[in-house]
Amino acid sequence: MTETEYKLYIDDVIRRVETARLKVSDHHIVKIVAVSKYSTADAIERLYRIGQRAFGENRVQDLEKKAAELEDLPLEWHFIGNLQKNKINKLLEINPSLFQGLDSLELAHELQKRLAMREMRLDCLLQINSAKEESKHGILPENAIAIYKQIQKECPNINLKGVMSIGAHSDDKALARKSFETTHAIYEQLENATICSMGMSGDFELAIECGSNMVRLGSIMFK
Repeated sequence: MTETEYKLYIDDVIRRVETARLKVSDHHIVKIVAVSKYSTADAIERLYRIGQRAFGENRVQDLEKKAAELEDLPLEWHFIGNLQKNKINKLLEINPSLFQGLDSLELAHELQKRLAMREMRLDCLLQINSAKEESKHGILPENAIAIYKQIQKECPNINLKGVMSIGAHSDDKALARKSFETTHAIYEQLENATICSMGMSGDFELAIECGSNMVRLGSIMFK
C-alpha cells in the first residue's frame, strides 16, 4: 500500500469514527489510540506521518522498546495491558501519558506506593469488567463506583481520569451494547471523569454510539 493509499484508507477509518460520533452529538469528541502491539517502530512512524499521535501497547517491555526507538517523535504513549507488580517500576520509568488498565484496588495501592517513592503522579483509567467475563481483568460493575472513590481517597498520586472496558466477547450485538452501556452509566456517575475508553477494531462504532470518547484501534490502523 502506497503512502497515498494508506492515507486514504486511514481517512476512511476516521470517517467511520466521525459518523458514529455524530450519531451521539455534534459536540461529542472521540480520540483514537492506535494499538501498535503487533506493529514495528517503522509502522508506527508511518502512521505518525499521516497525523496519528496516540499509541497503545499492552506489554511493558514492548512499550519500553518502541518508546526508546521513537523517542525523537512527540508520541503520546498509553499502556493498555494487564500490569504485573514486578513491572510497575519499569512502567514508571517510561512514564506513559495514560495507564488504561488499573484493574484492582490491590494494584492501585501498590502503584501508589511506588509513585509516592518517586514523587510522581500517573493518569489512570479504572478497568471495568462490564461483561463479567472470567477471561477479562477488571472491577465488577456493581463495585466500580465505590472502588473508584476509594482509590481517589487512598491513592493521591494516582490521577483517575475515568474508566476503560472491553466489550462483551460475543457475536450478539445486544450483549456488546449492554456491556458498553453498563460502563458508560458508571462513567456518568463519576465526578470529574473525562475519559470513557471503550471500543476496538471490531466494535468501535457501537462503543461510540454508547458514549465512548476514546477508542483503541489495533489491526484496523496498521495495513
